[in-house]
Amino acid sequence: MRTEARGTSVTDPSPTHSNLVRGDSTLEFNERTKRPSLKYALFVVLSASGLIWDLWSKWAVFDWLKVPGQFRVWNGSVLGVPIDFELATTFNLGALWGLGQGQTWLFATLSLFAIVVIAYFLWTGQAVESWWLTIASGLLLAGTMGNLYDRLGLHGWKDAKGQIYGVRDFLDFVFFNGGFHWATFNFADSYLVTGAIMLVLHSFWQPNGDGIKRKDPATK
Repeated sequence: MRTEARGTSVTDPSPTHSNLVRGDSTLEFNERTKRPSLKYALFVVLSASGLIWDLWSKWAVFDWLKVPGQFRVWNGSVLGVPIDFELATTFNLGALWGLGQGQTWLFATLSLFAIVVIAYFLWTGQAVESWWLTIASGLLLAGTMGNLYDRLGLHGWKDAKGQIYGVRDFLDFVFFNGGFHWATFNFADSYLVTGAIMLVLHSFWQPNGDGIKRKDPATK
C-alpha cells in the first residue's frame, strides 16, 4: 500500500534555484533599462552634432566663396573612375537632386511633418529599438532640421527679390571627365540619403540591437 501526504506540492524549488531565477530577472531588467538610455544618448549626440556640422559647413563655405562661388578641392581617379571634386555654392529651391523647384514651402511643411513623426517614434521607443534604427533616426532628424533651417530663410541670404528661401548646397562631384555631373548637395542631404537607405535595409533585414537573451522559465 502506498501512502502520501495530501496537499503537499510536488515541486518545491530550493532557495538557491529561486535566487538564480530572481537574479536573472534583475539582470535582464537592468539590461533593458540601460540599453534604451544609451540609445537615446546616441540619438541626441548624433542628431545634434550632425546638425551643427551641417550648418557650420554651409556658413563657412558660403561666407568664404559667396554666391556663386567655386573652388577645386581634388582631381583624380578612384578605381579607374576620373573624379573632380569642387566646392560650388548654389541655392536649391526644391528637394534632393533639384526635384520640385519652387516648392520650398511644400518641402518645409513635409520637413515639419517628418520631425513630428520622428518625435512620435522616439516617444513610443520605436526609433531606438535597435542601434541600427537609432543611428538612422539620428541622421534623418539632423538632415531634416538642417535643410528646414535653410528653407525657412534663417541663413539670412538675400537676392534682388529679397529673402532666399532655399537650401545651401556646395558639395559638387563630376565623374568621367565631365561625362556625369552629380547633383550639388550638402551634408544634410547625405544624412537624409544614408538614413533612408538604412531604413530600407532594415525593412528587409532587422538586426537585433539589444543582444539580450530571454530565459525560458521552463529551463533551469
